[in-house]
Amino acid sequence: MAATPDVRPVGDLPDEIGKTAARELSLHGITTLEAVARHSRQQLLAIHGVGPKAIRILSEALAAEGRFFPES
Repeated sequence: MAATPDVRPVGDLPDEIGKTAARELSLHGITTLEAVARHSRQQLLAIHGVGPKAIRILSEALAAEGRFFPES
């Protein structure tokens, strides 16, 4: 049985989004708020493990930097 790789997210995503959301975003190449800002809420919600709580936290973190999600 093969071991699941230990994927540790890097970047500046807030810890509050949770380990599952951070891991799944990382697997999709999204490890920074800059990368988050290139995706709509709908695109991020389509990623398994990323839910409304993570979107709210990411939205707040983006707003703190003067960034926002793009419109769909």
